[in-house]
Amino acid sequence: MLAAMPDSAPSPLSAGGVSPRAGGAAGASPRSGGDACPGTLRLHRADDGALARVRIPGGVLSVDQAEALLTAAARFGDGELHLTSRGNVQLRGLGTECGGELAALLTDAGLLPSAAHERARNIVASPLAGLDGSPSIRSWLTELDRLVCGSTAAATLSGRFLFALDDGRGDVDALGADVTLIAEGPAGAALLRIGTADEVFRVPVADAPRATLLAAEEFLRAARDSGAWRVKDLPDDVRAELVRTIGSASGPSVHRPRPRTAAVPVPGTVGTATALSTDVPLGRLTPTQWQLLTDTARRYGGELRLTPWRGIVIPGPVPRPKAAEALHTLAESGLIAAPDSPWTGVGACIGHPGCAKSLSDVRAEAGAAVGPPGRLPVYWSGCERRCGHPHGEWIDVVVTPDGHRISHVRGERRGPPATAATTVGNDPARLAAAVAEARA
Repeated sequence: MLAAMPDSAPSPLSAGGVSPRAGGAAGASPRSGGDACPGTLRLHRADDGALARVRIPGGVLSVDQAEALLTAAARFGDGELHLTSRGNVQLRGLGTECGGELAALLTDAGLLPSAAHERARNIVASPLAGLDGSPSIRSWLTELDRLVCGSTAAATLSGRFLFALDDGRGDVDALGADVTLIAEGPAGAALLRIGTADEVFRVPVADAPRATLLAAEEFLRAARDSGAWRVKDLPDDVRAELVRTIGSASGPSVHRPRPRTAAVPVPGTVGTATALSTDVPLGRLTPTQWQLLTDTARRYGGELRLTPWRGIVIPGPVPRPKAAEALHTLAESGLIAAPDSPWTGVGACIGHPGCAKSLSDVRAEAGAAVGPPGRLPVYWSGCERRCGHPHGEWIDVVVTPDGHRISHVRGERRGPPATAATTVGNDPARLAAAVAEARA
């Protein structure tokens, strides 16, 4: 097994007078000065005010934590809650001086257990784990979050670094995380993937969360000279050596290519002990919608799971006679509660006026172009950065100075897709028709 990185003597870290409740402080890192990834202690200044990104490991929220987030959005921001492609929550329209009060509120709700590690707690997990016959991975999630918050080295991870815990169905494995832990078979084996390598390593189930953390710490060693934020940013030879090093300290290797497209939760009911699955149009929730979801979860089980596809699962169980009624109420509020919704598969970045780099109000344009559900998801981006875009296969709509470029993305790549593209001018009817044709 890999050795843990030695801890340096922790130094205090606080924001607005709020001290960390667990974990050591980050040591010096050659990358930390350039990591502008927002958190709850480091707010990002946007055109619509300051922005806070609250990490929700595994997307798991208690109803009391959900209520705390709603309170924070109303008290300090514009009242809305925005879901991210990592199952986190963003609060927008914040006052620049609210940092201390916001941190105190989130700390009291258990959403900020360590100020030193708040941006390192990037953990996605299969949202349907344990609900439809798949194994539960909750113990992995709880233990990995505890280990991350207890590691001084992990505090130096970039806010972009991502852990994934997959229950074996391949949903979050498809996201290309930096370190992925995968449940395998009824015997409860565990597989460890580094980056997008096709080679995975068997690790003892009891040691799986620790092996996941130690792999991340080994990445930090490998990244010291390159300044890489993520495994995919490492030079090819360094990345290959990292995989070999971790493999030599783990169990036997297994060839298991990463899924290219995630099987995302379908809106509706899930499993025999019924859970509810909903999607959120463009990931943006009004206070009324968030309160409705929270009240529904309080009535049935007391938990919400935010998905990396901007959806929310209420694990329940919800009695079958009540499930249809609950889904109908959620749909009436504007949420996606059935797979045939026109909004299914439609996503967009924040766009103008919230982002100064955006060339257009892509959320309004996406809404105007909504039509019958398409075979492929579509994502609208206000500029070439394409923030928050999906993984796998999708229709990519990017606003350029010449119009809207529409292309078919197959697999991961940086920059503009290398597929043939169509550019449509600022004609809403032509744009909607071109997007619908591409999705079909």
